Amino acid sequence: MGDYKHILLAADFSIHGEEVAKRAKDLADKYQAKLSVVHVVDNLPLTDAAYGPVIPFDLDLTEELMTAAKDRLAKLAESLGIADDRQCIAVGSPKLEIIRVAEENQVDLIVVGSHGRHGLALLLGSTANGVLHHAHCDVLAVRLKSE
Repeated sequence: MGDYKHILLAADFSIHGEEVAKRAKDLADKYQAKLSVVHVVDNLPLTDAAYGPVIPFDLDLTEELMTAAKDRLAKLAESLGIADDRQCIAVGSPKLEIIRVAEENQVDLIVVGSHGRHGLALLLGSTANGVLHHAHCDVLAVRLKSE
């Protein structure tokens, strides 16, 4: 590990998210680095074509998810002392958006939680795995306890 100047916490609001946030905060304090946080909302338009044009069932939950995520992110950021200008909400693929935000903000360490999945679960893709293999900076995958 080098001397980090800017650390990005990838927050997923999971049950173990506080553990990951604490690790990011501890590292930021240790290196006297800026700490930023990002949360990515998957774009989830729902459609049910089984009913045809009779019953319109097009529904986009993205706006509602964004509102809830902004509230949760603000509370997390406040608890960690992260300023408003270092909080980011994005919509899309979590691994791609985390990497994009890290590159745009010249982050030198991304801290993300990892469930340590194996076999088929790993092949189907995890955010931590995707970030680890595609980021252009260091990545710390904090091992999360099994639920």
